[in-house]
Amino acid sequence: MKSTAGAPRRKVLKHSAAKAGLPPGALVYVGEDKPPLATRISIIDYDEHGVHERELARVEECLQFTDKATVTWINVDAIQEPGLIETFGKVLGFHPLMLEDILNTDQRAKIEDHGGYLYIVLKMLEWKPGKGEIEIEQLSLVVGPNFVISFQERPGDFFDPLRARIRDAVGRARKLGADFLAYSLLDLVIDHYFIVIDRLGERIEQCEDEVMTRASPATLQTIHDLKRELIFVRKAVWPMKDVITSLRHLDTPLIAKSTGIFLRDLQDHIVQVIEGVDTFQNLVSDALDTYLSTVSNRTNTVMKVLAVFSAVFMPLTFVTGIFGMNFRDMPPLEWSWGFPGTLIGMGVIGVLMVLFFKSKRWL
Repeated sequence: MKSTAGAPRRKVLKHSAAKAGLPPGALVYVGEDKPPLATRISIIDYDEHGVHERELARVEECLQFTDKATVTWINVDAIQEPGLIETFGKVLGFHPLMLEDILNTDQRAKIEDHGGYLYIVLKMLEWKPGKGEIEIEQLSLVVGPNFVISFQERPGDFFDPLRARIRDAVGRARKLGADFLAYSLLDLVIDHYFIVIDRLGERIEQCEDEVMTRASPATLQTIHDLKRELIFVRKAVWPMKDVITSLRHLDTPLIAKSTGIFLRDLQDHIVQVIEGVDTFQNLVSDALDTYLSTVSNRTNTVMKVLAVFSAVFMPLTFVTGIFGMNFRDMPPLEWSWGFPGTLIGMGVIGVLMVLFFKSKRWL
């Protein structure tokens, strides 16, 4: 499994340097260096009685939905154009610093209360089965009295189940307000956190089996990859605990009391995710310790065998050393059975040494 955490991080740091020296609120896109994507603005406007969906050609068209009695979900795909985000700010009266945060895709998850609207930024993690990797994307939510605007880095998401519930009037989606819509989006994001850590858990189990049966240098690389991925996931997930807690206790008319119980359930879920990540980090650390112990034991076994061989051949080397001296008067050299007798004696010595080591359980 390969995480996309490493490469995007280097690119983000490189782009962040472009903001050095600019005044606060300067709009500069900070994100992956990819070809510009076509921006798409889509809306789902609904109430208990019906749903209306369409795409908007201009940002100014959003104004007609902000004062309606219905609930409107405005979704913006591809935020690489600072001019587009600036237009949203001018048309809807958003704070410049919030617009700057939307364009900075390396933001830490947080929530801000701007009075007439809430700004929530978080990380979406999605497991890509075909690629066998984790993809990260920043999601920014602007929650107003009767609207939610979601800003995504690129087209495509995992919110289709929510769209289907709204279209088919399943559950509470059509009966409650924009705060419940925002909760539903957060709930789907956290559900995918569970999917990601489940896949990581499967990889960790495979790694543990490999450590115990056929540990190799490739196993060590897998362990280091898992450690890096868990750090990456924890960094994305951990701040969400503070976001949900703040959202629960926020004194604002934008969050109805009836939504509080759902947010409490959401808080329980994010705590479970964090505990799962912490547990997996401990398991990976244990796997690394086990790998190092296995390699050390394997090395000790090899060294023990080599030491036994050296001890067996030491007296044999002593015997051959004696007969290798160049003295003129050495009676065994003149003996007709001297050579075979010496070989037999050396063989007996070797066998006795091996039996001695076995009796001591050194072999």
